[in-house]
Amino acid sequence: MSVTVRVPAKVNVQLAVGAARPDGFHDLANVFLAVGLYDEITVTPADGLRVTCDGPDADQVPLDRTNLAARAAEALAARYGRSPDVHVHIGKDIPVAGGMAGGSADGAGALVACDALWGTGASRDELLEICAELGSDVPFSLVGGAALGIGRGERLTPLEVGGTFHWVFAMAGRGLSTPAVFREFDRLGEGTDIPEPVASGELLAALAKGDPDALAAAVSNDLQPAALSLFPQLAGTLAAGRAAGALTALVSGSGPTTAFLVRDPEAAAAVARALMSSGTCRTVRTAAGPVPGATVAAAG
Repeated sequence: MSVTVRVPAKVNVQLAVGAARPDGFHDLANVFLAVGLYDEITVTPADGLRVTCDGPDADQVPLDRTNLAARAAEALAARYGRSPDVHVHIGKDIPVAGGMAGGSADGAGALVACDALWGTGASRDELLEICAELGSDVPFSLVGGAALGIGRGERLTPLEVGGTFHWVFAMAGRGLSTPAVFREFDRLGEGTDIPEPVASGELLAALAKGDPDALAAAVSNDLQPAALSLFPQLAGTLAAGRAAGALTALVSGSGPTTAFLVRDPEAAAAVARALMSSGTCRTVRTAAGPVPGATVAAAG
């Protein structure tokens, strides 16, 4: 028997970051939107735990027990007193180290897939609890749609979305380390008073209305200056997308993927063509959201 779970990428339409806490983490007000770029996680019984991966940039994905998909299988197995004897295969299509929660998606997908394969019958709350232990973005990968994440981003409140938002994503020539971006955020903010992170009322209203113009006026990412400091070339990509007609442009999460909100699929195609011809990025993808979170696609 095997089980395949499909899990989407995310874009942060707001990422408000507080000062570093004593534990080294930061309080966040993180507004997630799941978008239609997917990894597919397939699990089959095996003699031990094994991870394989194919797809774009698969050579950059760790295949040892640091992989969140492996850690998810181990966590669920430990909770139910069994061995994590499973082959986890990741069909990778979410950019690697791109600020779109690809690793987190793999963790959530493996958790849902192993639960179905093993028949453990874990409740939604149990799965979310394990997700939060695995990482800050993993719970949203399970839930999908749109949500406000507070704390480290793991405590979620679903959000109403009144329509579909269309995006273009430009992938950079190299990755950015999320911990490095947060360290740069701390360095840039040293000696300043960093406010408590709060979700934008204007942004939440724009999502609820499904209004791309209002959303474009309200998006923000407190990590963007840090990402640009570490990867200055991203400024050229952002400028190219704006010049091509994007309603707004921002770094996605900790980067280095850049995200461009557009009005419709036709505008997405035009902006994507312009970005590819600009020479400022490695590749370009289009996607829309919100979409559901981790979903069983096949079992048998």
